[in-house]
Amino acid sequence: MTAIERDNLAVVTGAASGIGLEAAKAFAAAGMRVVVVDRSDDATMRAALEIGDLAFPMTCDVSDRKAFDTLAATIGQRHGTVSVLMNNAGIGAGGDVLAPSADWDAVLGVNLMGVVHGVQAFVPAMLASDAPGVVINTGSKQGITQPPGNTAYNVSKAGVKALTEGLAHTLRSHAGGRITAHLLIPGFTYTGMTARSDEKPAGAWSAKQVVDHMLTGIAAGDFYILCPDNETTTAQDHKRILWAAGDIVENRPALSRWHPDWKDRFARYMAER
Repeated sequence: MTAIERDNLAVVTGAASGIGLEAAKAFAAAGMRVVVVDRSDDATMRAALEIGDLAFPMTCDVSDRKAFDTLAATIGQRHGTVSVLMNNAGIGAGGDVLAPSADWDAVLGVNLMGVVHGVQAFVPAMLASDAPGVVINTGSKQGITQPPGNTAYNVSKAGVKALTEGLAHTLRSHAGGRITAHLLIPGFTYTGMTARSDEKPAGAWSAKQVVDHMLTGIAAGDFYILCPDNETTTAQDHKRILWAAGDIVENRPALSRWHPDWKDRFARYMAER
């Protein structure tokens, strides 16, 4: 018996579009009942209609703890215990360190605290049951390599990484292997949040490709589900992540990959086989 199984219940936040919508479709295609959560009534209803009879639309601002707790209680009363929880809701704006505090509050409230709220609202009931479970939190490569430009977003996704790593340890301690946590790390993906035009860039993956990769990773038992795309290979991602870790180990300047004294060395490093 697995969590992703016919008649089991999945909850997906940020499910009205992009990766969340494709994930909800995939869970429904597996015969699961799916609660489609987003903050817009109209968008959530359209997504549920697109998914079909197994989808149940519910509206929630994931940054609002009381609203999330109410959502979880309502889902429990109507549909029972959750087998798959995907904390996927996210926003992309925010800005650099000196951006307005309201922008920071918005990004951290959705991208980080929305995941905290989801975990705390649903996981205790999952632990109390005797059924298999899966928790998927959507992170980002930016939360690992920290490219300059949108520090607020980077911080939020770095927090999701740390949170999900801690969750994995907690679940191992309290549930053995019955409930697993997974960190989804998308690459360049064409979604409503990232789209610059109506046509998908050649270098981007589709949201469906990300979800297919995610499901393969979950089936394999992977915690870090690192997605390549059409312009960045897994090997390149590995080298970039190792370089970022090397900043600490070798005491380089912060974000040396973009530092004028180090960027040429980084380019040579990436060119090495």
